[in-house]
Amino acid sequence: MKHAPTVAGILLGLLFVMSSVSVLFGLIKMPPPPEGTPVALFTGAFGPTGYMTFVKVLELLGGILVAIPRTRNFGLLILGPILVNILAFHVFIARSAGDAPWMLVIIVLLAGYLLFAGRKNFAALAN
Repeated sequence: MKHAPTVAGILLGLLFVMSSVSVLFGLIKMPPPPEGTPVALFTGAFGPTGYMTFVKVLELLGGILVAIPRTRNFGLLILGPILVNILAFHVFIARSAGDAPWMLVIIVLLAGYLLFAGRKNFAALAN
């Protein structure tokens, strides 16, 4: 169990790095969502503004920081709000899509475990 946080950090970091790199460099072309759906409206609002590029750069930075044990907690601080927004997107906007976000469950479990493993370091923020 000594190496479990390191393995979880590397896995979480790789998931965020792969996700951000594939979008930033256009490696994966996503099909457009059906016209008029909440997902299409959300994408239409944030796509052209550059907001998603900003979020993907933060995901890349946070993923790299989480994968390095010494900077893991700072990476979790960067990825925390992004993860909350991903959860909110799937709960409120993409709930009618019908597909089970199994990757989201894995990411939440990994992040939750890392927060639990590093809880002593975050305790100083509460004071």
